Amino acid sequence: MTKQQRINAFVKLGQLLQNYPQDLVQVIEQAQYKNPWYTVGYVKKAIQAIAANLTNEKLQHWLSDYPDMQSEKTVGLILAGNIPLVGFHDILCVLISGFKAKIKVSSDDAGLTTCVLALLADIEPEVRARFEIVDKLKDFDLVIATGSDNTSRYFDYYFGSKPHIIRRNRNSIGVITGQETPEQLRDLGHDIFDYFGLGCRSVSKIFIPKDYAVSQLFEGIADFKTISEHFKYNNNYDYNKSIYLINGDKHYDNGFLLLKEDTRTASPLAVLYYEEYNSLSELENELNTQQQAIQCVVSAIPLSLESPVFGFGESQCPALSDYADGVNTLDFLFENQ
Repeated sequence: MTKQQRINAFVKLGQLLQNYPQDLVQVIEQAQYKNPWYTVGYVKKAIQAIAANLTNEKLQHWLSDYPDMQSEKTVGLILAGNIPLVGFHDILCVLISGFKAKIKVSSDDAGLTTCVLALLADIEPEVRARFEIVDKLKDFDLVIATGSDNTSRYFDYYFGSKPHIIRRNRNSIGVITGQETPEQLRDLGHDIFDYFGLGCRSVSKIFIPKDYAVSQLFEGIADFKTISEHFKYNNNYDYNKSIYLINGDKHYDNGFLLLKEDTRTASPLAVLYYEEYNSLSELENELNTQQQAIQCVVSAIPLSLESPVFGFGESQCPALSDYADGVNTLDFLFENQ
């Protein structure tokens, strides 16, 4: 297959995803029963974010600096399952650049990846021979693995001898100046609550200026109260609230989100950590020292950071070139062709 044939196949896939073919509709409806975090609304949100990137214009621009080639090397992919179809970008990178893929999906995937790949194979039958979904990864030339800090040590041990990208835990940060409009704070709510805050692009901590009125934030995110209707999310909220009350930990509570001062970045589910800052320049310096633990930062103003900075409400909609952990997957593939 040529580069253009592969682009055409993914463009057609994007168009198909926007129209929700019946096979996909059935998988979406069943996903919530296999994985309660995969609600119909969030699965559709993930699918539409993928489809929005699969246009001829965006794919051509993204691939413009890379040659037309086809490799017989196989890339082993170990995908995460924290949010729906979170591993699709890795699959796209591997297949559209002409490599073969052996794909180990997460046990939490609920059949979504298998369904989307089946749709792609129906669109372009030649793609069918370029990927395989496997239970155990073996016989590959390169590997891209996504997991936790614990699993990354396992990945390093077993895959370290191969060219690899191994991703670890990362979290995202929000920076508040106190000058945000109610609309901007509502957009920040999407960065905090979309996919229940389970993604690496989900904001788990905010930095606020000294003497910031927390009520201003709570008013801005009030529309997200319905998240408490999800039983698993609400169980986490109740549990963490109980722990803070028993321990006498100072915290703020709006009925569906707990706001707690903490120097750590990764907060428990239904909890948002915060720290106060004195000046934006000091904060920028601090965040730059933490770059290896940060996936992205959201802010209503420009910031001088080494980490990617998005506007409020944009963290969960990365472009094709917004690579996880800041590692350019296409560069990695073509350097190891």
